[in-house]
Amino acid sequence: MAVSTKPAVALVTFLEHLEVERNVSRLTIRNYGHYLRRFCDWFATQGGQDLKTLDADVIRQYRVYLARYVDDQGRTLSKKTQSYYVIALRSWLKWLTKQDAPVLNPTKIDLPKAESQSMKFLNVEQVERLLAQPKLSSKTGLRDKALLEVLFSTGLRVSELVSLNRDQVDTSRREFGVIGKGRRPRVVFLSDRAADWVNKWLASREDNWRPVFIRLSRNKPDLLSDGEDMRLTTRSVQRLVDTYCRQARLPVKISPHGLRHSFATDLLSNGAGLRDVQEMLGHKSIATTQIYTHVTRPQLRKIHGEYHSKL
Repeated sequence: MAVSTKPAVALVTFLEHLEVERNVSRLTIRNYGHYLRRFCDWFATQGGQDLKTLDADVIRQYRVYLARYVDDQGRTLSKKTQSYYVIALRSWLKWLTKQDAPVLNPTKIDLPKAESQSMKFLNVEQVERLLAQPKLSSKTGLRDKALLEVLFSTGLRVSELVSLNRDQVDTSRREFGVIGKGRRPRVVFLSDRAADWVNKWLASREDNWRPVFIRLSRNKPDLLSDGEDMRLTTRSVQRLVDTYCRQARLPVKISPHGLRHSFATDLLSNGAGLRDVQEMLGHKSIATTQIYTHVTRPQLRKIHGEYHSKL
């Protein structure tokens, strides 16, 4: 049966395809739904009722709309965010094309040129300063200490971190499996120190909830539940990392992803192979891992100082 090219119907079918056939994460489906619903809303305001009418000129007008978009609070869309909208649209059209729908060829849509951004990461001394910030006399501090140690020891993405469950993390073997971006499985490793802090944090808890990292409530918890509603959110982790960075008075504002960068640069600076780091980070392409090489080759500075003409 031919797939519908009516925007609302085609979108629902595409999101179901992502969920059932592609088995992508809920977060990815949510994001694609957000990006594509905005396109559908804009398309409708332009009189668009069928994706068959999409052509290069309509796409150009949509990209102008994204570039000039300002929300109620005066915020605009960065080039990176604009590219997410275009990537989602191209993926949708690519799927429709595979279903033999008469729509615009997605290869005719170019991605926006990305903004160049400097990579933020911490050296070992700065990481130690950050890890020393949580106050271990409090339960919150104990949780945050374990959380920060796990982030730096494993290089997990923040979404992977908050998804961790007790039965998943093997602190005795110091390794466990995760399902990362693109539903790709990989193994990550805990340092002895990180494993010890995770054990201390879990031993301090009175519940048997599944999540490793939970929010702490003053209200009496429901110990019979699975604790899913107590799972720490990605936004909470971002806030606590930011708080401890400010307390440590670090020279750069770092995020949970910045600790992932720090994990990778630390490995490469100490001689780890690029392919090994790629596997530990869960990168699909080694080209993604190669972004770290320009900051992890201190021997280049020595060579420059020794051989460059000092004019």
